Amino acid sequence: MLALTEQEKIFIFFFPKLLPLFFASGFVGSCRDKKDCKVVFSQEELRKRLTPLQYHVTQEKGTESAFEGEYTHHKAQGIYKCVVCGTPLFKSETKFDSNSGWPSFYDVISPDAITFNDDFSYGMHRIEISCSQCGAHLGHIFDDGPRPTGKRYCTNSASLSFKPADKNNAGEGSGNASPAQTGKAEL
Repeated sequence: MLALTEQEKIFIFFFPKLLPLFFASGFVGSCRDKKDCKVVFSQEELRKRLTPLQYHVTQEKGTESAFEGEYTHHKAQGIYKCVVCGTPLFKSETKFDSNSGWPSFYDVISPDAITFNDDFSYGMHRIEISCSQCGAHLGHIFDDGPRPTGKRYCTNSASLSFKPADKNNAGEGSGNASPAQTGKAEL
């Protein structure tokens, strides 16, 4: 179920017969107001590039089945990114087993990586988390996570991709040479 703005709720209330056009228009999706998204992809491109589940989760605010996601029990070191636009979202060091059935993290890689929106679907209030760059739906945040944040970013595996840690650069601040010293460009 989608979290709708007040304007959308009013539109649907007064014009219920136009509801099929409302959804078919593409107005509903991860980035309803395209000017707010820094990265925009056409729905046609996303349908070609993403799996049906990835599209459903990220663009239609769907949820994958509990305990069935690719990253639910994933333990490798690296960075979890937005499957739609590649924005880094979470470090593996912040992932923990919440026994919720979905990958859970207690912190984001950067405060501006994720946006928060009220979600009143299913007769309850939750806070939806979305990629701040492309608006892809990621999951929800809860206040029952471990220290130091007390937060649980409950995230669908289908909204994530994973970049393993470079075995040659085992950690930040490890004293390794800079990209300029190695002759490698930094992206």
